Amino acid sequence: MSLTTPYDNIPVNLTGPNMLDYEQTVRDYRFDIPEYFNYGFDVIDRWAADRTKLALVWADRSGTDIRKYSFFDLQQLSNRFANLLRNLGFKKGARLFVMVPRLVDWYAVMLGSFKLGVIPLPAPNILVPKDISYRINQAEAAGAVVWHENTSKVSEVRAECPSLKHCISLGGSAADWLSYESLMAEASPRLTRDEIEATRADDNMLIYFTSGTTKFPKMVPHTQASYGIGHLITAKFWQDLKPTDLHWTLSDTGWAKAAWGKLFGQWQIGCAVMVHDAAAKFDAVTHLKLIERCGVTTFCAPPTVYRMLVQEDLKQYDLSSIRHSSAAGEPLNPEIIKTWKETTGTTIYDGFGQTESVNLIGNFPCLPIRFGSMGKPTPGFQVELVDDEARPVPDGEEGNIAVKVKPEPPVGLLRTYWRNDEANAESFVGDYYLTGDKAYKDEDGYFWFVGRADDVINAAGYRIGPFEVESALQSHPAVIESAVVGSPDKVRGTIVKAFIILAPWAKPSDELVKGIQDHVKQETAPYKYPREIEFVSELPKTISGKIRRVELRRREEEKKAGAN
Repeated sequence: MSLTTPYDNIPVNLTGPNMLDYEQTVRDYRFDIPEYFNYGFDVIDRWAADRTKLALVWADRSGTDIRKYSFFDLQQLSNRFANLLRNLGFKKGARLFVMVPRLVDWYAVMLGSFKLGVIPLPAPNILVPKDISYRINQAEAAGAVVWHENTSKVSEVRAECPSLKHCISLGGSAADWLSYESLMAEASPRLTRDEIEATRADDNMLIYFTSGTTKFPKMVPHTQASYGIGHLITAKFWQDLKPTDLHWTLSDTGWAKAAWGKLFGQWQIGCAVMVHDAAAKFDAVTHLKLIERCGVTTFCAPPTVYRMLVQEDLKQYDLSSIRHSSAAGEPLNPEIIKTWKETTGTTIYDGFGQTESVNLIGNFPCLPIRFGSMGKPTPGFQVELVDDEARPVPDGEEGNIAVKVKPEPPVGLLRTYWRNDEANAESFVGDYYLTGDKAYKDEDGYFWFVGRADDVINAAGYRIGPFEVESALQSHPAVIESAVVGSPDKVRGTIVKAFIILAPWAKPSDELVKGIQDHVKQETAPYKYPREIEFVSELPKTISGKIRRVELRRREEEKKAGAN
């Protein structure tokens, strides 16, 4: 069987200039997807033909042990893991639970699975046993590859997972578990695509689980084309990558953001990626030293990380290698963009997307940035704002962020939630996929984030998006992080309440509360200021780091109900 790769059919020059003219790129953009495609063979092995081509720079937890891996190294490791799976009897379409930290072995597992057509289920390392059993049972996973320190979590629920046949411990031994190291040593580093069943471009390649901010996590399948090819959109346009870059996206291997910045689009282009086996608690100093020592050229991190980095004396570090910065996860507050620009000379390009997609909306180097805006739709996507019946709303009015999926869904967007008719009915309405997020669009086509549909506050007849209030809060020097929700009130029905994490030097007081409230009144419409403020040491978050405002609302409802 003759297999084709997509590169001759994609009008995106992988080595030439990135987007120079937004309107022209949107107009001329297209993807011609081949019938057969396999990310492991068609991308990794293509680059591996040059045995010197750098793919990965890895740093240990302390940031002192730094190792480099070529695409040829990844080819050999992924071949071994694919053969490991073959030796255990895995076939194309089988599901594999993967809970491995930021190590080169994670790449061996993921890429080897892709080559064989086995579907990995990447999982954050902070999952607890009930989360693990839910994922394994929902996907009917046949196997699990788990870092040895987490094997006890799986063992605790193993009897509850009838589909689970093969458990592989990585990095250390565990009772009744197979040894990853032993199996890899026995497996051959040689593998050709002729030896195994071919993968079609529309075959499922991996399955992510959503964060589950309001309901149980949904299964999000992505095909070889939707992620293996589609994330070229993310890397080329939003991250502005070139083959000579060393790109660093901060993300746990279990989050979809790892796919955005550590795995797919970057290697399509041929640049190297930075990986740091970071501790659970963020260490700003270690990260800044690694940027300096390794010469990171493009950097992507969540807004919380940027807030922590700018608390340091950045003048102590040589960050001149950074030429492009981006942010995603939670929406980026304008004040952080300004501060980062002032201290490093680098503008942060905000972007928007989901576990269900590649980059959907972004700020791009060829367009002027409007601080606080999400930017404009990414080439290849028709993004509109619609009401709950999927009817377009006028510019300036709040609406649901929606992606046009008819007559054909765009490359880079899921086609359906797996085994979840309810979620499909809620999200696919008319000609659109509804993201569940709200925004408005200005007269020049820039999108402005309002909040998750469930997070919008109805207070005294006003609809208030939490993000706008949080943006105002973040511009106060005493505020490190905040979350805004609606809280029940006897007189007004609902009021705006803010939960705030203070800077280390700030101390809670009535004077500080009033100062923050007055600050918000000056930064945004006065009626949006938080009538109640509670200082906290941490905020409830999903496993992917998103604030669980639904939990804060529930706490408020229970507290106010108990007081009545």
